[in-house]
Amino acid sequence: MNTSICKSDELEKLRILMLAPQPWFQPRGTPFSVLHRIKALSLLGHQIDLVTYHIGQNVAIDNLTIYRAKKVPFINKIKIGPSVPKVFLDSVLYNKAVQLLRKNSYDYLHTHEEAAFFGIPLARKYGLPHLYDMHSSLPQQLGNFRFSKSKILRHLFATLERNTIEKSAAVITICPELQDYVEKHFPKQASLLIENVADNSIVFPPTQTKTSSLKKQYNVNGEKIILYYGTFEPYQGIDMFIESAARLTERRPHDVRFLMVGGNEQQVAACKAKAAKLGVISKFNFTGFVQPDMIPSFVSLSDVLVSPRLQGTNSPLKIYSYLRSGKPIVATRHITHTQILNDSVSVLAEPNPESFAEGILSILDDKVKQQQLVQAAQQLAEKHYSYDSYLQKTKWIIEYVMRTKN
Repeated sequence: MNTSICKSDELEKLRILMLAPQPWFQPRGTPFSVLHRIKALSLLGHQIDLVTYHIGQNVAIDNLTIYRAKKVPFINKIKIGPSVPKVFLDSVLYNKAVQLLRKNSYDYLHTHEEAAFFGIPLARKYGLPHLYDMHSSLPQQLGNFRFSKSKILRHLFATLERNTIEKSAAVITICPELQDYVEKHFPKQASLLIENVADNSIVFPPTQTKTSSLKKQYNVNGEKIILYYGTFEPYQGIDMFIESAARLTERRPHDVRFLMVGGNEQQVAACKAKAAKLGVISKFNFTGFVQPDMIPSFVSLSDVLVSPRLQGTNSPLKIYSYLRSGKPIVATRHITHTQILNDSVSVLAEPNPESFAEGILSILDDKVKQQQLVQAAQQLAEKHYSYDSYLQKTKWIIEYVMRTKN
């Protein structure tokens, strides 16, 4: 069932139990989405008890209490996507959720990703409405992350996902592709598209001091800075981007620098090896993991923002921040981008090294085109992806969920 935002009476302040089966907080896709959902609920005046893994750093947000599940021996980090360690981490997360449900009184249960699988029976047992925050199709993830080709496992995940969607009070989707999927396959279910439009600067504001420090740290002295930030997973297209950088530097050998923010030690080492093999390692700075409050300052430092993603259907969260950044965007012409971006707000290049390099070169010195794209991007963000709209949609879906309780 498609829904529309409407005005309603002020909602009483709620106490919410939220289950987030991620290393929270770490600067990657779903944890950022969880972060901004919590921030919105806090701004709306609600109290959030968050149950999450023992891995991650605390973030101070008003009305938020973090409850970390028991530490699982020998698991100190977790990769993105499905994995065997997640089974153990989710088991202790479930136990922590049960402890809190027995101890406290909550107004509704809010779950992210696979926590919804056990969120449904928990909500039923404790008489609570259940809100499913759907970040992706979990059966699809099995293929995207090459976790398993087992038809039995995919069927099991599909069955669990169907049960979750059908038995939730409502579903939040985070991109048009997911919303279309829910509307097509579950037309009777209440669902609402709430795109991750929030800028990280809402929680982690940039400062001139931080930006100046970065310039000194990375010896930036007049070069054009091409910035990528995010995870270094294969679907992000990092290898393709490094190959495009090699082609670009053949034509711009002296005044271009590539700044790569993110990635774990192994991923960064592999990228450095590839850049060295292509003879462009001197043109790259790899930061590895950085504290999330530094990311807006990296954006402030840059001249061009890139997103070379090659796979998936979910839109990168950073795209919404990119639109507001005041920086020109170069991205692959792929559904992950084109469901948000178009040629009037960004340079969209075919997903291959030659085209991506040409896309960056086309914008690098063209100040007029840069300004046109930046203005159009900011207008698009304000018209369709405003933070006020994000808050109002969050308010609406919670009101809807609470009406199902009566």
